[in-house]
Amino acid sequence: MLTEDGKHLYVSYDEYHNLIEKLALKIHQDGWEFDTILCLARGGLRPGDILSRIFNKPLAIMSTSSYRAEAGTVQGHLDLARFITTPRGEIAGRVLLVDDLADSGHTLKAVIELLRNKYAPITELRSAVIWTKQVSIFTPDYSVEDLPTNPWIHQPFEGYDSTGPEQLLEKWKL
Repeated sequence: MLTEDGKHLYVSYDEYHNLIEKLALKIHQDGWEFDTILCLARGGLRPGDILSRIFNKPLAIMSTSSYRAEAGTVQGHLDLARFITTPRGEIAGRVLLVDDLADSGHTLKAVIELLRNKYAPITELRSAVIWTKQVSIFTPDYSVEDLPTNPWIHQPFEGYDSTGPEQLLEKWKL
């Protein structure tokens, strides 16, 4: 649900999963065949996992981090993992890069440049996200929703960003 001022987008679990299914349909209808899904952790983990299951393709993971301050709302220095975790040796062939959103676009742009320059076995690379903000400097190959007002997206699992073990002990009275 987008707030009236267009500054916040609140997404339920059901809506989140529906958007991932719509992303899968866009990719499927395009007819592009890929060998591996490479998701960017953390935002791309959930969409990557679901797409991996739908398309029955191996899931590789690359950790990235750029949101560190103010409970993840202030973008900081971009960190990219030196290694990719994959169940099949090294990542190769046609790769679908998955993240949750193209926010500023800097992370996706940097990852694609890294993959093209350092991973010669990748023969073709395309990108998929749920949301693309208008301010993004990068346009993914597949996206479900374009967001012209560039809202802050409140994903359904973000409550765990401020929940620690002590809060869970209190909640469950253990």
